[in-house]
Amino acid sequence: MPFVDIRLAGSATREQKAALVADITRSLVQRLGKPAAAVQVNIIELSTENYGAGGLLVADRAGASTLPPREDANAAVTPI
Repeated sequence: MPFVDIRLAGSATREQKAALVADITRSLVQRLGKPAAAVQVNIIELSTENYGAGGLLVADRAGASTLPPREDANAAVTPI
């Protein structure tokens, strides 16, 4: 049984998360021959105020996005 953990800095819409789960499940079925029912995907959304890199909170980094996630379920989720 494959377990996949995804950590996102920021958030994604329900539709984006559903698309990620479907894509990851499909990939594990195709690439590893795992049954879809066995694939477990856990999505963890980290507040950019609770995550730091390079000595700074991600929320405080120059160019950090404060825009809400894209509504298009087929759009790629861009990490910060």
